[in-house]
Amino acid sequence: MAARPTWKGYLKISLVNIPVRVFPATDAAATISFNQLHRECRTRIQQKRWCPTCQVEVPNSDLVKGYEFEKGQYVVLDEEDIAKVRPASTRVINVVQFANASAIDPVYVERPYYLAPDGQVAAEAFAVMREGMVGKAAIGKLALYGREYLVAIQPRENGLVMYTMRHASEVRAMSAIDELQTVPAKIKPDEVKLARQVIGSFETEGDLSQYRDDYQDELRKIIDAKIAGEEIVTPQEEAPPKVVNLMDALRQSLERVSATKKPLAKIAEAKAEKAAPKKRAAR
Repeated sequence: MAARPTWKGYLKISLVNIPVRVFPATDAAATISFNQLHRECRTRIQQKRWCPTCQVEVPNSDLVKGYEFEKGQYVVLDEEDIAKVRPASTRVINVVQFANASAIDPVYVERPYYLAPDGQVAAEAFAVMREGMVGKAAIGKLALYGREYLVAIQPRENGLVMYTMRHASEVRAMSAIDELQTVPAKIKPDEVKLARQVIGSFETEGDLSQYRDDYQDELRKIIDAKIAGEEIVTPQEEAPPKVVNLMDALRQSLERVSATKKPLAKIAEAKAEKAAPKKRAAR
């Protein structure tokens, strides 16, 4: 099924305005979700808003927004108060600056979206700007659904990917993590050298498409078995790994990788020989 856009508008870069469509980059349907049921009758439960002081169910019309400025103390904001600062949706992604793509810290990234041209006329301008952005990231703002989003846009394949971003005030400094104060500043060069060897033995191109969500796969098997009325076998739980000496663990890791790679190399060599065309015997 073709993806459907969730938003249409314009990508504004200086005086250039490109009609674009925005598509979610992730598929929520790929993750199994559950509903809450009453154990006795298997009926889906209803969530009700309950006031513990008045002992009544509260309708939506009686709900207000409150900000807790002290423990148990609230200031109430109505829609008129919020409307004074709510940005109007403009249908424009307004680019305000460019930076090197490597400058985008992943800790600021929230959610990815794909951008595509909206119509054949926009396609050429879209392609030109995408090519001009190679190695760069556009930083912009988008007013949507009553709030302003900070976004970053980068080229990806033949399109653009847009990330909604957290503001700096939303990101906690690592210095706030007390446990990190125990990390030693001086480390042994021999251990670092061995650690790099272990890391290098696992190095690949970073292709994430080879990985599957084992938890989701096993969950789907259990669901299918339950629907079919089959018995479910509980897998044996693995024992937690033992803490061993760092150097011993690194050496054992290298030995294990080496032992694994040798038979794999022989298998690959045998396959290559089998696939190679055989030479005809001379007459």
